[in-house]
Amino acid sequence: MAYLDWSDDLDTGITVIDDQHKRIVAMINQLDAAQRAASKVQAGEVIDELIDYTVSHFAFEEAMIEEAGYIFTKAHKRVHALFIKRVEDYRERFNRGEDIADELKGMLGRWLFSHIRSDDRNYVEAVNQNLRRLSADVSEGGWLRRAGRRFFRGAA
Repeated sequence: MAYLDWSDDLDTGITVIDDQHKRIVAMINQLDAAQRAASKVQAGEVIDELIDYTVSHFAFEEAMIEEAGYIFTKAHKRVHALFIKRVEDYRERFNRGEDIADELKGMLGRWLFSHIRSDDRNYVEAVNQNLRRLSADVSEGGWLRRAGRRFFRGAA
């Protein structure tokens, strides 16, 4: 049984963002599996991947909302920056030998789901309007493809 389950009320309707959110949920579940297997090495790898992916996701999301002219872009970026500091503290604590897996999983799950349902939901209309405009841009595969390559190594 998964530690966290995705539910339809978490969908923003922006497929690329929803897929990234689902990947973060999958990583939180991987952290839970590593913890249950008592594998500190695997847990450390998942923590590093989870934090790095989340930072990339935030950068991608911020580029989307900035491009869309979302009125609360600065505030959204500040929320992300504070969250990154918080998870970096967890990583440092883990690297010092603390067992932070339970605390980290709980915080990540609560924060992520709350953030999606409130902060992220607020930018959906602006981003969707902009995506319709950008869909006409086909140079180099279009804006989404260019942005995906910029923020996620190996992305198509």
